[in-house]
Amino acid sequence: MTDLLLHFLLFIIAGSVLVLAPMLIGKLVRPWLPTPEKQSVYECGEPAIGSSYIQFDIRFYVVALLFIIFDVEVAFFFPWATVYGGATQLADSRLSDVARSNLSDKLLNLAPGTSAASDTVVSAADALYLAKTGVVDIAVFFAFILVGFAYVWKRGDLDWVRSLVSEFQQSQALTRTAVVADQPAKTEMAS
Repeated sequence: MTDLLLHFLLFIIAGSVLVLAPMLIGKLVRPWLPTPEKQSVYECGEPAIGSSYIQFDIRFYVVALLFIIFDVEVAFFFPWATVYGGATQLADSRLSDVARSNLSDKLLNLAPGTSAASDTVVSAADALYLAKTGVVDIAVFFAFILVGFAYVWKRGDLDWVRSLVSEFQQSQALTRTAVVADQPAKTEMAS
């Protein structure tokens, strides 16, 4: 019991040293030259303007959520790649029965040293079917992700300057309307 506590204590001490040592070294080594520009608030690529009690633009959150969704989807590739890689190896007709049995054991997640029964060895046809199913599975997964991305894109959530564009278009339309309305008045004055 004391051996386990000693390991925990050693782990906590080592972790604390590895976290605090670089911060302490950085504080001692780096220069301290404060200027008003360096000490100004700067967040998410936008310089602070006005009060901090204004409504935050929701598009920052939308982009962050999209990043998380597309970042997390990469984690789903690892199990898929493992199954697909094992299935394509098993689908190779040049494999011997011993190699096929060993790969089947790996694909079925059997412990090393144990062997599957002869009826559980995956045949080349079954492995090819599993590989094709894996391709369809990942294609459906991508389709769902792309439909979601297209929906967010079509909704305009990815347009950073959406409000400015609509305001600009409205002002252009008003300007064109005013110009067209002034045309007959000018021609009447000229005649």
